[in-house]
Amino acid sequence: MDIKTNIPLSTLTTMRLGGPARFFAEASTVEQLVNLYRNAKKLQQPVTIIGGGSNIIAHDEGFNGLIIRNGIKGFEVVADDGDTTTFKIGGGENWDNVVQRTVKQGLSGIETLSAIPGTTGAAPVQNIGAYGQEIADTFISLEAYDSENDTLVELDWQDCSFSYRHSIFRGSSQGRYAITSITLKLYKKNLKPPFYSGLQRYLDENNISEYTPQAIRTAIIAIRGDKLPDPQFVANSGSFFKNAIVETWQYTKLQEQYDDIPGFKMDDNHYKIPTGWLIEEAGLKGDVINGIKIHTGNALVLINESASSYADLANARDSIISAVRDKFQVVIEQEPLEI
Repeated sequence: MDIKTNIPLSTLTTMRLGGPARFFAEASTVEQLVNLYRNAKKLQQPVTIIGGGSNIIAHDEGFNGLIIRNGIKGFEVVADDGDTTTFKIGGGENWDNVVQRTVKQGLSGIETLSAIPGTTGAAPVQNIGAYGQEIADTFISLEAYDSENDTLVELDWQDCSFSYRHSIFRGSSQGRYAITSITLKLYKKNLKPPFYSGLQRYLDENNISEYTPQAIRTAIIAIRGDKLPDPQFVANSGSFFKNAIVETWQYTKLQEQYDDIPGFKMDDNHYKIPTGWLIEEAGLKGDVINGIKIHTGNALVLINESASSYADLANARDSIISAVRDKFQVVIEQEPLEI
């Protein structure tokens, strides 16, 4: 197994910042991954596992341990009936390729998660979601290496404690598990309206009334193409901020001041407000702060135009958080994890 030394994290993460990783290796099998963890433990080296590097921010000092990139492949039908098909998918599979393959089979459940960068193993970590779907909606279970107990385990939906852009993997068990595969159940039926406003607007403007998985995927790719620059060509980590979750009384109060404020009712006590709207209304859309540009197409996205350090990014992030807090008394949160 090829273990490299002093690999810049700026080459492994899509924001293209970060110092060197002391060691770096790619695991293409479960056995390789386990052996890498065990060897690192013997050498008392910390370990971090990554996928496509699109939801990770690296610090300037780098990582004084082993970075493992998950390259475990696999795409297997494990159950099928008249209504559903269940797949077991390797943690190192490209996520959008997985969506494409299932959509081609006419299956629904993850089509609005099209064009989200990264790997399948990373999808449950932040419970990826977009336009009304979340990975938790189709999730059955996952297999992972438990580095704390040095064993392979299976975790089901309840074990993962999914919530909005959150799970145990970025909460109470962050760093403990390396996800080797996930199992999803998808449906042999089309999505039904109502859809999120941006998606519905695109469908109406293009006279689309048959909501096949392929039609929805095509629409999402077109919408995201304007709002989310491809990290292969433009340094960014996708949506940098989570959408804001506020209590109902606070949303009602904001409505009194801003009658056009968008909001989505989550339950009787909470509303979700698009953070991109908050940032734009704070007058920051298109601004450049310390080499970090707030994307003109989507204020949730921060683009690294000329930043050379984590400090540049942190200063820009904190300036945006402060501006939104001062105007709306709403505290927004960073979405990418940090290493």
